[in-house]
Amino acid sequence: MKKIFGFLGNEIILGTMIALLSVFTALASYQGAMSDSEQNKYEILGMQQLNDGNAEYLRANQDITQDYNYFDNWYLNVDERPDIGEYYQSSFSEALQAAIDRDPEAVCDDQYYDEMYLDAIELWDESDANFDLASKFDEKGDQLQLVMMIMALGLAFAAWASLLGAESNMRLLFALFGLIMFVVGIVTYLPLAF
Repeated sequence: MKKIFGFLGNEIILGTMIALLSVFTALASYQGAMSDSEQNKYEILGMQQLNDGNAEYLRANQDITQDYNYFDNWYLNVDERPDIGEYYQSSFSEALQAAIDRDPEAVCDDQYYDEMYLDAIELWDESDANFDLASKFDEKGDQLQLVMMIMALGLAFAAWASLLGAESNMRLLFALFGLIMFVVGIVTYLPLAF
């Protein structure tokens, strides 16, 4: 083992390994914190847009109910009291008037409802997009936590190796474990960096 991995017991190699493992542990920790921050930002945006979408949905329901009332009152008065019917007709929403123009028999068609709920649906779509983005940052943060753990283990192995005597087989074994953790950490980190 000393013939193959003897170079790992060298003070310069161990010192370099400790420095590199420390730097990558700190880097993974910092980037993980930044990823968690982005996750929080997009989750908050998603919640805001979800709440706004729900409020718009309720507003649209109120507008639809008001259109129903206007239409019912117009329908009841259009023949007997045209001036009152005209008053209610002038209060129709643009979407209701367009629906009547499209088909007077099927007053509120699918297009009417699509137009009335458009703002709510757009906000819900934006909310979903922000929640998806937050989820991606969450996954990246989890992977960076894994990198940090791997690098910290490697750092512990390398530190223990540096404390042992130069002729100790355990020094070489711990140094080898430190090197393996460094390589595994780098391989895990590289896909996250790009």
